[in-house]
Amino acid sequence: MLTNESIQQKLTEKFGDQVTGFTESFGMMSFEAPKDLNLKVLQFLYDDEELQFRFLSDLQAVHYPDQIGRELAVVYHLHNLVSNVRLRFKVFTNIQTPDVFSATALFSSANWMERETYDFFGVNFVGHPNLKRILNVDEMDYFPMRKEFPLEDQTRIDKDDEMFGRGGTF
Repeated sequence: MLTNESIQQKLTEKFGDQVTGFTESFGMMSFEAPKDLNLKVLQFLYDDEELQFRFLSDLQAVHYPDQIGRELAVVYHLHNLVSNVRLRFKVFTNIQTPDVFSATALFSSANWMERETYDFFGVNFVGHPNLKRILNVDEMDYFPMRKEFPLEDQTRIDKDDEMFGRGGTF
């Protein structure tokens, strides 16, 4: 039977202290590895006869502006369909050189997910066959999901904060 403990043990045996941050939330294990190992870890999870994580159900990024040198996380959600076990794998990169190896050679489903992640977060998936914007216009010179812009214009005077649940008494 495939358990989070057995998955962690196999990963630690293979990659040693390069795989870290093992946590469990709602039964799903999460861990991280250096970005240069993302394909080796994904290939191991795919090929190992006991692990069999052969379905990439999701791939996205998260922007952590306060984590200097680790501002962008690429998050892979993998699924072992035989044992019905899910797994979350993260790699971090700095925002100045957001290069992460593309997983499209291993998972065809990574193609459009990597394009969307590039489009909104600016992660450069090295080796992607057609890395270009997928939802935003090509002329856009920024990445809208990064936390680099204020959520609203603080100088506006035409809004009543009470209508937005701020200020006033309830």
